[in-house]
Formats: sequence, C-alpha cells, structure tokens
Amino acid sequence: MVNSLEKIRAGHIPSSRVGQGNVTQLERLYEVNKKTRLMDMLEQIIAMTQYMLNAEAASILLFRDNEHELYFEVTSGPVGKALRQVKLNTQYGIAGQVVRTGKPLIVNDVTRSANFHKVIDDTTGFCTKSLVCAPLCVHRKILGVIEVLNKRDGSLFGEEDMESVVSVANTAAMAIENTRLHQTVLDAYKDTVSTLASAIDAKDHYMRGHSQRVKEYTLEAGAALHLSTEEMETLEYGAILHDIGKIAIDSVILNKPGPLTPAEWEIIHAHPSVGAELLREIPFLEKAAELVLNHHEKFDGTGYPNGIRGDEIPMGARLIAVADAFDTMTNGSSYRTASSIEMAVKELEKCTGTQFCPAAVKAFITGLQLKPSGK
Repeated sequence: MVNSLEKIRAGHIPSSRVGQGNVTQLERLYEVNKKTRLMDMLEQIIAMTQYMLNAEAASILLFRDNEHELYFEVTSGPVGKALRQVKLNTQYGIAGQVVRTGKPLIVNDVTRSANFHKVIDDTTGFCTKSLVCAPLCVHRKILGVIEVLNKRDGSLFGEEDMESVVSVANTAAMAIENTRLHQTVLDAYKDTVSTLASAIDAKDHYMRGHSQRVKEYTLEAGAALHLSTEEMETLEYGAILHDIGKIAIDSVILNKPGPLTPAEWEIIHAHPSVGAELLREIPFLEKAAELVLNHHEKFDGTGYPNGIRGDEIPMGARLIAVADAFDTMTNGSSYRTASSIEMAVKELEKCTGTQFCPAAVKAFITGLQLKPSGK
C-alpha cells in the first residue's frame, strides 16, 4: 500500500489522470478477448479441415478495412506465422478469383493456373502444388475465403473434398457473422446503458460522471484480479448501473446541502434493492443485479440492505464498493468536500477488513498503479 502512495507522490498516478480511467487500455482488452474467442474457434475449424482432407496446410483469409485486400487471419502448416504478414489484393491470385466469382475452385496443378500468385510462395518458402478454395459467404456477402493446400499423399483434390471445404466455409462464415452481429448489438446496448447511467448521475450535480468513473476503476481492479471475460462484462454493467436505484429518489434528497434525516437515509438505503429489482427484469442484466444489490454491503457485515459479510458478498460488489467510495471521496458531495487522492487511499487502507474487502482494496490500488502517466 505504501508503494502506491509513493507512486502518487512521484507523479506516476497524476491527479489529472485519476478519475478519467484507463478507457483505451480496457477497450483494447475487450477487443483482444472478443477476437481471441473467435480466432480460437476458427483455428479449431482449420485444424479439423486440414486433418479431414489430409492436407499440408490450410488458411482462412478475411477482409479487414476494405473489400479489396484479404488477410491471413487463421493459418495452419509450416509457414503459418510468415503468412500473417501477407495480404492479398483480390484483383489477383486464386483467392481473388474465388472472391470475384463467389464460386469454389479446385486447382490440382497451380503451375497451369494463370491466376496463381507465386509471390506468396516466394515470400514464405512454401511450395504450393494444388489447392481447393471456397468463399466464406453469408447472406450473399463474401467475408473472405478458406484455402486448403497440397494433399500429403500427393493425390489430387476431388469433388468430395470441395464439398467438405464448402460446408466448412459456410459454418465458419456464419460463426464470423454471428460474432460480429452480437458485438454490434452489444455495443449499442452498452451505449444505451451508459446514457442511462449519465441520466442518473445528472440528478445529483455533484456526481456528474460518477458512474462512468466507478465503472473504469472497477474494471481496472477486475483486470488486476485476472477475472474472466464473462466476469468482466458482468462487472462492467454492475459498476456503471450501481446507482440505478436512485432513479426513484427525489433530487431534493440527493442534492440536500447538509446531513440527511433518518427518514431520508432510509430512502437512500433502499436504492440497491430498487436497482436490483429493475435489473432482474432484464435477463441480460440478471447477474449484474446481484452486484448492484450488494455494493453497499460491508466486509464486516454492518452494511445494507442485508448485512451479509466477507465471502458472502460477491467479489464484483466488493470491487464496486471500493471504487464507489474512492470516487465519492475524491469528488466530494453536497455535504462533504473532496479529499485528495492520497487521503482517499489512506481511508481505504484504514477501512480494510471492516468496510472493505482486503483483496478488493489491493486490486483497486493495483489498478491505480497501472494507469498511464499522462500519455
């Protein structure tokens, strides 16, 4: 813990950066995880296809930024790594011909094909003798191609081989398209959730941007704990919507300039339960609802609404509790001035083991240390 304070003093966690969140790093993390899941699936498809056809190599090539260049996204065989650096213009080569015509193709002697692009073999050192190539097509849209090269026993590719590759291509194309559609819907959903969270924060002018900052702090702590992609997604929704129950609280109470009455505190204390009830009505957010319900529980059992303690509290809720408290301390409220970053970290340390989970505090401070220094 002392090291984290030294980093703050030394400027490795400048105050101008704290609260903004390491958004770019987190977005990259999600992009990598999303792409990794798809690539793992495609690699299994390619490996199965190569084995099934007794071939020396196989590849899936996809479009990226435009529909004129194909990239080797997934490859198997002796020169797979070298192919990752190669891109193909669809105006040339057998793969380009398949893209342009939308039809699968068998070439059992590439030396007799005017479309064979020998420069790839020259670049990689691989010797292509024969191949079967099929388009990855879904809803009349070509996403790329799949290529299978050279029978190991020297025999020729036949119609049965082509049928197998076409079948695999159709499966791969649907998998790619479904993944992309899911991500498009997910991105739109996240935008909607963020807009909703901003509307909630707007009810309390002291808390503008609070939900977004809590989300960023919480995800950084979750990354420090190496949570799974699914856990991180649940954490993201739980964190940004942790105060959604405040939508039912009068702004007069939220903005009251001074201590709240017992009756007003009772209303405030109901917001985790109200928020959880709202989210349980949405299947996609059921898991996040549990984090929202428990984000004001305390590690020693003195929190609300149910007074649970320790490991009974979901880890995600424990992380949100730390991030929520830190952001509230460093941004102040209608009845409390903002604390310095150093003082807020000291308060987290002071309350470790009572209000806060020790592992959650440690992960949170690790997340602060990982922030970029002004870049």
